[in-house]
Amino acid sequence: MSFLRWVSEKFIVEGLREFELFGEQPPGDSRRKTNEASSESIASSPKRDTMSNFLPDSSCYELLTIIGRGFEDLMVVNLARYKPTGEYVTVRRVNLEACTNEMVTFLQGELHVSKLFNHPNIVPYKATFIADNELWVVTSFMAYGSAKDLICTHFMDGMSELAIAYILQGVLKALDYIHHMGYVHRSVKASHILISVDGKVYLSGLRSNLSMINHGQRLKVVHDFPKYSIKVLPWLSPEVLQQNLQGYDAKSDIYSIGITACELANGHVPFKDMPSTQMLLEKLNGTVPCLLDTTTIPADELTMKTSRSSANYGMGESMAISNVRAANGEPTLHPYLRTFSTYFHNFVEQCLQRNPDFRSSVALLKHSLNSCALSPQSPILKERGPRILVAFLGWCQTWSSWMWMTGNSRKTDTRPGSGGAFWTL
Repeated sequence: MSFLRWVSEKFIVEGLREFELFGEQPPGDSRRKTNEASSESIASSPKRDTMSNFLPDSSCYELLTIIGRGFEDLMVVNLARYKPTGEYVTVRRVNLEACTNEMVTFLQGELHVSKLFNHPNIVPYKATFIADNELWVVTSFMAYGSAKDLICTHFMDGMSELAIAYILQGVLKALDYIHHMGYVHRSVKASHILISVDGKVYLSGLRSNLSMINHGQRLKVVHDFPKYSIKVLPWLSPEVLQQNLQGYDAKSDIYSIGITACELANGHVPFKDMPSTQMLLEKLNGTVPCLLDTTTIPADELTMKTSRSSANYGMGESMAISNVRAANGEPTLHPYLRTFSTYFHNFVEQCLQRNPDFRSSVALLKHSLNSCALSPQSPILKERGPRILVAFLGWCQTWSSWMWMTGNSRKTDTRPGSGGAFWTL
């Protein structure tokens, strides 16, 4: 290693240490009001107390199987066991030697944001520290993985409306908090929605968060394009992709909520297979994805063994809606022979308005979910939502997920596309 590179990495490591990665943190307080938010008040907000529960020492963690990768393949996600208590956790390890200075600055921003946020629907960081040349981030182990994992392994044609409503309810609570703290998330998607063993919903993906506060003043719009966002393009709003002088604000996250709702309901992502240029043109021209059910798919297509391309519904051309066959080879009902409620369709339509001024706020969307979509169908959802979701997901504890707990990675194929659980962050 050259001397210049050693000096550069030395400054990088010292810069990460400045975020008090090794110290205890006092309990957090409630969120600040929107009009009172400022860079100084946010920076001085009390920090969460969860960090003090886990020691910043790599020897205290027994790394088990690899359950994911991410961040330009520089990050490895391990299931691990915290030796002092025996608790299972998730450890994200980033190779700092392979990171550029820009990447390290990006990671610093994530750690900074994680210290500011304290909300029950945002993934808490249990410990962050440097071990050798790696940055370790310890978080709680989410037994059900991400919403994307559930779609890819168990609900290929989409989840039920009740489960989606409960999941989005938790995401909207987290987004409301993030927006009140003066940030735009910019990376809302199913793979960043994690579900714990007790059915709690957590929003992750803090690396892409952007502050709208500059010199103590809240900006009306921002113009920064998210870094390392190639895989997030289908979820980004038209105004973020357009990159003009009008900029964008927190309403861009509302558009991402709409795309995520389609992803959870349809089993695949709108615009996923389109070239970037075509995707941009489709969004700028006002192409609006929709929920696939009996109200949006022609009746003749619902009776076909293999339907036509779903491009007309805002999906990529290669994502054909295929008929599912049972084990005996007999054709079953078309996977989209279902009917979502009018409330759910209206919810998605509100989110995916081309003009951000016409999109509903997070508060209105939460009200829409609570008073319109949920109450008529399930009055008990508000009180027993976690139990309902756990019951819905209970059979998802497959043999492969038990292999996570044993750490036997040789018996569980966790490669993407293998059918085993694999997180991409």
